[in-house]
Amino acid sequence: MIIQIKKFGKILLSRPAGRDAFLSAKAYLLPQLSQEEEIVPDFSGVDVLAPSWADEFISGLKEFYGKKPHFLNTTNASVALTLETVVRS
Repeated sequence: MIIQIKKFGKILLSRPAGRDAFLSAKAYLLPQLSQEEEIVPDFSGVDVLAPSWADEFISGLKEFYGKKPHFLNTTNASVALTLETVVRS
């Protein structure tokens, strides 16, 4: 399942906003997910991604799904560096 991250905004900054985004995804998208299906956040259209937002969202996905998600469209420097920091930890 591809999750279009830009639906949560183009500038993703705060920890509370990341938590709200994860809870929204959990409530509306993830119940449709089969056990075999992969979660794939797509960062196209995201201009700024802060580590605090990404940590809340990605940690929530990992905890809920039990696996590290794969990512699409991570060439934006803000997105790439943030994911490198968050996924490494």
